[in-house]
Amino acid sequence: MVWRGPLSGAVRPLVGRGAEREAIGQLLEAMRDGLGGVLVLVGEAGIGKTRLLDHAAALAAGVELTRLVGVEAEQPLGYGALHRLLRPYLHRVDRLPARQRDALNAAFALADAAAPDRHLVGLAALTVLSDAAADLPLLCLVDDVHWLDRESAETLAFVARRLHADSLGLIFAARDGLGGRGLFDAMPQLRVEGLPAADARELLTLAVPGHLDPAVADRIVAGTGGNPLALIELGAHLGAEQLAGVEPIPEPLPVGRLLEEHFRQSVVALPPDTLTLLQLMAAAPTDDMAMVWHAAGVLGLPARAAVAAVDAGILNHGAGGGFRHPLIRSSVYAAASGDERRRIHTALAAASDPARVPDRRAWHRAEAVLGTDDSAAADLDAASDWARARGGYSAQALFLSKAAELTTDPARRAERYLAAAQARLASGDHTAVPPLLDLAVPALDRPAARARALRIRATVELFNARIAQVPAMMLDAVAELTDADPQTTRELLYEAVHAAVIAGGSVYRTTSAAVAAAVIAAPPERDDPPWSPGGLIEGLALRPAGSYRNSVTTIRAALARLRSATELRNLASPFSVVVSIAATEVWDIEAYTEIVGRLAAVDRAHGALYALSLSLSDLAYTEIWNGRLATAEALYAEADDYGTAIGLTTHGDLRRGLLYAWMGREEEARAATARMEAVAGSHGMGLLRQLALHALCILELGRGRYDGALRHALAVYQEDAPSQGNQVLPLLVEAAVRTGDRHTAVLALERLEARAPLAGTPWALGLLARCRALVAEDAEAEKWYAESIDLLGRVPLAAERARSRLLFGEWLRRRKRRSEARTHLRAAHELFEAAGAALFAERARTELLATGETARRRAPGTRLELTPQERQVALLAVSGLTNAEIASRLYITTSTVEFHLTKVFRKLGVTSRRKIAAALDPAAPTGGPPAPPLSEVLRVTPRTRPTAHG
Repeated sequence: MVWRGPLSGAVRPLVGRGAEREAIGQLLEAMRDGLGGVLVLVGEAGIGKTRLLDHAAALAAGVELTRLVGVEAEQPLGYGALHRLLRPYLHRVDRLPARQRDALNAAFALADAAAPDRHLVGLAALTVLSDAAADLPLLCLVDDVHWLDRESAETLAFVARRLHADSLGLIFAARDGLGGRGLFDAMPQLRVEGLPAADARELLTLAVPGHLDPAVADRIVAGTGGNPLALIELGAHLGAEQLAGVEPIPEPLPVGRLLEEHFRQSVVALPPDTLTLLQLMAAAPTDDMAMVWHAAGVLGLPARAAVAAVDAGILNHGAGGGFRHPLIRSSVYAAASGDERRRIHTALAAASDPARVPDRRAWHRAEAVLGTDDSAAADLDAASDWARARGGYSAQALFLSKAAELTTDPARRAERYLAAAQARLASGDHTAVPPLLDLAVPALDRPAARARALRIRATVELFNARIAQVPAMMLDAVAELTDADPQTTRELLYEAVHAAVIAGGSVYRTTSAAVAAAVIAAPPERDDPPWSPGGLIEGLALRPAGSYRNSVTTIRAALARLRSATELRNLASPFSVVVSIAATEVWDIEAYTEIVGRLAAVDRAHGALYALSLSLSDLAYTEIWNGRLATAEALYAEADDYGTAIGLTTHGDLRRGLLYAWMGREEEARAATARMEAVAGSHGMGLLRQLALHALCILELGRGRYDGALRHALAVYQEDAPSQGNQVLPLLVEAAVRTGDRHTAVLALERLEARAPLAGTPWALGLLARCRALVAEDAEAEKWYAESIDLLGRVPLAAERARSRLLFGEWLRRRKRRSEARTHLRAAHELFEAAGAALFAERARTELLATGETARRRAPGTRLELTPQERQVALLAVSGLTNAEIASRLYITTSTVEFHLTKVFRKLGVTSRRKIAAALDPAAPTGGPPAPPLSEVLRVTPRTRPTAHG
C-alpha cells in the first residue's frame, strides 16, 4: 500500500537503535540541505526495519512523505509498485521530456506506445520525483523491497544510484536473503540486528501490561535475541502467570521464521469467514479493495467478517485498514492450504475486470488451477504480450513460465519455456535464463526454436563476459537453421564474428578462420538497409580468410555507407565495438569518431545505457589519440557512471590502461594492465590482453625503456589480430630501432608498407611515413618525418602528430641542427604538457634542454581540479545545452547539473558559460585541424545560452 503524510494513531516509542537513528537523521539533514541520499536497512523478519521506517516518518517534519510496501501477490505485475509510488505525482508526467513521458506512460499502460527501455523509465521516475522534491524535500520509504516486482525494484535502484543534489531521499527495508536480488547491494547499507539486552528489556517492559518477573524477562530477551517484534508479541500475548514466572513460557520462543508460525496460529483461531477474508486480502493487490470486497461477495462473505480481525489486532482500524505488519500478510497466505488458495484465486479471478486488468485476471485464474489447463495457459500467454508491451519483461517471463506449467502439449510447453527464457534475458535477469532453457530444449522440435535456444544461451555467455565459447555456439545455431531463415543466420554470424574478434586466440571449440569461412559462405544480404553491419562483418571475416586487400576494400566501403546513412541502429551485440575495431583496422579516425558518436547518440536517446557505456569508452580512445586526455577521462567516468546506474559491477581500470600510460601514471597503468590480462585469461578475451600490451608499450616508450616496449609489441605483432595487429606496427618499429633490432624493425615496416597504402588514410600514411623515417638512411629520413607531420595534421590526431614531431626533433638534435630541432620539440612539448601526457612531455623537455633551451614544467591549472563529471557538465554547457538538456543526456536531474555548474564556476573563477571554454583549456594544443567539440562527437545541437541556470 502507499500512503502519504504523517502516520495516524499512537506509535510506540523507539527504544535504542542509536546508529540507525543517526543514519536516518543524517539522511534527513542532507535532504533539507538540498542533497539526495539513500539508505538500505537489512535484517531478519521482525527485527525492527518497519519500525525504523516509522521513526523516519515521524522525524520528517517539513518533508513530504511517501511510503510503499512490497506485496508478494503483486510480483507478477510489472511496474505495479512503481505506479503506486508515483500515483500522487502523475500530474507531473506531462512536464517530462517527450521520450521520458512516452516511456513512463507506456510502462503504466497510460498510452499505446512501443515497449519502453527500462532505463528511460528510470530516468522519468527520477525526474518526476526530483520535480516533486523541488517544491518540498521528499522522502520515500519502501518496505519489503524483496516483494517488489522486478521492474519496479530495478527502477527504484536506478533512481537511488542517480541521487545527488535533489532534496530527495530513499530508505529501503529488505529481509535477510531476499534483499532485492542484489539490486541494492552496492548502496549504503545498515544491518539491523537484535536489540542489546538492556534495550530489549526496556522494550519488553513497555509491551507487558502487568508484572514482569526479571528472570522471565532475561529468558525472553536471551531466547529472542533481542528481536523487537518477538518481544512485543510475547509481551502482549503471554499470560500474566507466565510473565510473572508462575507458569513456564513456551520453548522455543517465536523468533524469525517462528514468528510467522506465531502469526499463523493467531489467525487460524479467527472465525472461518474472517480467515477467508484475510486470505483474500493477502492474495489481492493492496490498491484495489473494491476487488477484494467483490471477491468476498462471490464467496458470500459478510462485511462484518473484518471486525474480528480488527479486534484481534491483525488488521488496522479504519476504512482502508490493512495488515498491522507486513509479516502477517505473508504468514496468512503461506498458511493457506492448496484448496483454500485455489478457492480464493477463483473468486479473485471472477472479481477481476478482463478489460481493465487482464493480467491480474489471468494470474488469479492460473493460480486456481490444479494440474494443466490449456485455456488458462492461453490467457497467461495473452497477458504476457500485454506485459511485454509495457516493458514488463520480468512479468512477461513469469506469465510464460506459469503458462508452460499449465500446458498439455510438450512441444507447446517447451516453446513457452523458451519464450520465458527470452523474456528473462530481456529483463537483465541472466541467472534465471539457463534453468528455463534446460526445461525447454529437450522438447523443442523445430530447428528454428533450437537455434533460438542456442542463441539465447550464447548471449548469456556474452553478457557474462565469457566470450571464448560464444562463436562456436552461434555457429551451432546457424547449423540448426540451415537455409531456413537467412535474416536470422546473418544476425547469428554477426554475433559470432563480434565474439571471435573479442576472444582472439582464446576461441574455444572452433577457430576465427572457421567463423570467417561461415560468413563468406553465407548467402549475400539483399536489399540490406544502410545501417546494416553486413559489410563490416564481411570485411572482418575476409582478414583471417587470407584476403587482406579485399578485407580493407570491404571495410572502407562499409564505413562510407554507414557515414552516409540517415539513421543508425544498435544491435543485440553493441555495434560500436565492431565499428571501432573495423575503423582502427583501416586507420580511419574520421569514420570512427563520426559513426561511434552517432551510435552513442542513438544509445542515449533510447536509454540503452549498457551500449552507451561501451560507445563512450570507444570514443575515449579517439580523445587520447587527439591529445585530450582530460576529455577521455570524463568519457570513461561517464561510462562507469552508467554501468553503476544499471547495477553492473564496473572496473574502470579495465578501460583506462592506455589513458594511464599516456598520462605517465605508471603505478596505475601497471595495475590496470595486470587486471586486464587477468580478466582476459579468465574470460577468454584476447582483445583485452592486446589492449593491455599496447598500453604497456606506450608506457615503456614514454619512459624510454625500449627493451620492454619491444617485448610487449612483439607479442601483439605475432598474433596479428584485427585492429591491434595494425595499431602496434609503428610502436614496434620505434622500439626495434631504438634497441638496435633492425631486422624486426624492417619486418614490421614491410607489413605496414603492405597495408597502410590499401587504407590510404592520413592516419595510415602518416604513421607509415614516420616508420620509414625511423628506418631510413639520413638522406631520406627528413622527408618522411615532414610528410608524417603534414599527414597527421590533417586529421584529429594531435597526440600522434606530436609524437612524430618529438621523434623528428630528436633526430634533428642528434645531427646538431639545434635551431630546427627546437621548433619541433617545443611544439611537441607544449602539446604533451597541455594534454597531461607527462612522460612524453618530459622526453620533449629533456631534448629541449639538450638544444640549449629551457622548457618549464607547467604548473597544474585549476581546470585539473574538476572532477570528471564536472568537466563533462562543463563541456556540455559550453556546447549550448540547457540544464534540462544536460540532465536528460547524463541521466541525472537538473538540480544536480546546477550543483556541478556552480562548482565549475567557482573552481574556474568564471561567472558565465561563455567563459568556461577558455578557462578549461587555456593552453589547448594548436596545429592541425581543430578537434571536434563534444557536441559534434555526441551529436547534439549547439545553442547559445548566456546564463548559468538555463
